[in-house]
Amino acid sequence: MPSTSGSLMLLDTPSLYFRAFYGVPESVTAPDGMPVNAVRGLLDFIGFLVERHRPARLVACMDADWRPAFRVALLPSYKAHRLAPTGGETVPDALTPQVPVIEALLDAIGIAHVGVAGFEADDVIATLTHRCTGPVDVVTGDRDLFQLVRDDKPVRIVYTARGVGKSEVVDEAGVTAKYGIPGRAYADFAVLRGDPSDGLPGVAGVGEKTAAALVSRFGDLDALTKALDSDDEAGFPAGTRNKLRAARDYLDAARVVVATRIDADVPKLDDALPTGIRDAEALLDLVQRYGVASPVQRLLTSLRITLPQPTDE
Repeated sequence: MPSTSGSLMLLDTPSLYFRAFYGVPESVTAPDGMPVNAVRGLLDFIGFLVERHRPARLVACMDADWRPAFRVALLPSYKAHRLAPTGGETVPDALTPQVPVIEALLDAIGIAHVGVAGFEADDVIATLTHRCTGPVDVVTGDRDLFQLVRDDKPVRIVYTARGVGKSEVVDEAGVTAKYGIPGRAYADFAVLRGDPSDGLPGVAGVGEKTAAALVSRFGDLDALTKALDSDDEAGFPAGTRNKLRAARDYLDAARVVVATRIDADVPKLDDALPTGIRDAEALLDLVQRYGVASPVQRLLTSLRITLPQPTDE
């Protein structure tokens, strides 16, 4: 399903380059032997997405802080399982040096990319989505961003969990069909159910079906906690009220942790899909240095741009 004319496409870039890194062999290297599997894979992903969806605007959103302090202060388990012994994120050694190469290539081509200190890519995406007055497509393999879907704008998720080539477009009806909850209620559902991939424990004894029933019954966590603080037993499955009361501190913290922020200080961007190469000299140098002529050419072809003086790999 192509994007609506004039749409903004926002890339959850870390989600995509991690997928590229694990999907393309590390034996794919630059002339000096440096692995460039994530670089090549990401460029091909972007080219495929542009060709399929034809957005008018495009931003590659980055993690300036993968585990923001404000989230950890509220919920210390947040992404704790991904902490390296040195305190940073556990990232394959071969991936780390590829991220600056990705950013340099995007700069040279003219594709906007941005991260904001103290915020995750998810927050950058949410902020740009909030600012945008037209249709938005968010490309991600992370279910957390399902909370952004809106049919009235619209905001859709291009969900890549089964692979970028097999991505599915998820709207509010899609979230409802999959989880049995109102389309915009995914964050509250995730708080109740939990998400081990983010170190989110959920409410003990509340699984997916009960979480869906609670969200469907009360609409959101505000209404649920208000009912929880009252003497009204209506709407709570047997035994659930006590479990929720025991987890009240967790509910108050996790709802802030899970909710994407819309106040990241994202600078004004030139996010128009490029119609020409921003810095051809820099691009040709990067192509030669890292041996990525083929994926760069495929991306430029999707952009309807010609690479001057093509360089063989």
